[in-house]
Amino acid sequence: MRIISYNVNGIRSAISKGFNDWLETHPADVICLQEVKALESDLDLEAFKALGYQPYFFSAQKKGYSGVAILSRPQPDQVLYGNGNTQSDAEGRILRADYGAVTLINAYFPSGSSGDERQAYKYIWLDEFFDYLNALRRERPNLIVCGDYNICHREIDIHSPKTNKDSSGFLPEERAWMDRYFESGFVDSFRHLHPDQAHQYSWWSFRAGARKNNKGWRIDYISVSTPLQEALKEAAIYPDVQHSDHCPVFAALNLKTQKTIVPAPVSQKKASGKKPVK
Repeated sequence: MRIISYNVNGIRSAISKGFNDWLETHPADVICLQEVKALESDLDLEAFKALGYQPYFFSAQKKGYSGVAILSRPQPDQVLYGNGNTQSDAEGRILRADYGAVTLINAYFPSGSSGDERQAYKYIWLDEFFDYLNALRRERPNLIVCGDYNICHREIDIHSPKTNKDSSGFLPEERAWMDRYFESGFVDSFRHLHPDQAHQYSWWSFRAGARKNNKGWRIDYISVSTPLQEALKEAAIYPDVQHSDHCPVFAALNLKTQKTIVPAPVSQKKASGKKPVK
């Protein structure tokens, strides 16, 4: 399974910059999008289907804000929308797709850069998400968690760690959450396969020529639970793909030979799915 995670900062804007042409190159089997900023009714979904992708959108209630989507070539067994936390679901932040014994989560973590109120909510959301994943792992141990995490984990993941030490996205409390997350049984696919590769970023500010000068942050991740670690075969970042202030991140897993843990039956009562699989 070839997977891409990509914050498109507005799917309609990305399409106007050639996003659909890029899809024609078949960059992945499953593409997880964040910050789509659109409703399904705003888009020509048939264009995605014509390229071999079935689209699943979970949009924010606020128009033009947040939202996630999965474009999938393989047919998921089921798609579930949200995780049951009211504010997170209203902002369209979590979308889940099950493929056999493997569950893929597409998540758009909140940003705290707009002020103290959103930073406080970010911490609440992180704790809720951690609990959600831990509960889900009891039923579905083989997890892939894609998304814009809005956190740089280590100094190697940011262009200027000293000047950004007080910036949302690189705060000690956020980085400590990432420590706890990975220590709980998740693997950063890129760092697992490229432990010492520096100057690899997935987001750049629009200001001061940051992208041209590669003054960026690595805040987009594809992580896997430890039962899938041996299935990881490739991981990459694609800074030359430019439809957004982010770029796509990529991982490939060999699931055919992976001895995944067989999950218990899914409890529909614990899922907050709003829509059936189309």
